[in-house]
Amino acid sequence: MTSSEAPSATSARERLLNAAAVLFYSDGIVGTGIDAIVRRAGVAKKSLYNNFDSKAALVTAYLQARHTEWLALYEARLTKAFTPTDQVLAVFLAYQDHAEWAYERGFRGCGLLNAAAELPAGHEGRDVVLGHKRQVEALLAAPLAELTGDEATAARLAQQLAFLLEGAMVRAGLEGNSRCVRQAHDMARAMVNAP
Repeated sequence: MTSSEAPSATSARERLLNAAAVLFYSDGIVGTGIDAIVRRAGVAKKSLYNNFDSKAALVTAYLQARHTEWLALYEARLTKAFTPTDQVLAVFLAYQDHAEWAYERGFRGCGLLNAAAELPAGHEGRDVVLGHKRQVEALLAAPLAELTGDEATAARLAQQLAFLLEGAMVRAGLEGNSRCVRQAHDMARAMVNAP
């Protein structure tokens, strides 16, 4: 999910983040070198180090940007979610929107999970991914608490829905389309509406 603005309209930092976003998502973090990022961004290598202390810092910034992009998809869906059930399903619809984005080389699954799988234990980027996943679960739990009237029940159901969503995203990434996320949405609706 990157900007298509002309290089002159964006700062070197933005161009580096945009280039990293495309390359990290398409080729992986390990498979993407600094030279490829600066070449795609159209900046000097010195610009990268003027904006980021290291490749690890660029990776962390990329993951934070991915989180922010997903939140924007969720907020857009939330504007049409008037009931607690709709608010739960807005999370699934935001992931469906994510899966249907026009990626340069096709949809490969959750960019955050893909990145976390490549990062070593203790990398700051893994904390960003974990924070995102916890926030998604909390976004599910809030309307569920309103529906169930019980925070413990809502927390358990939110965890189940989060696991369903993660499995659907992984499978959708393997298949390269949003079908599994749409199916998970329908399963979530049934789970939420179950007596």
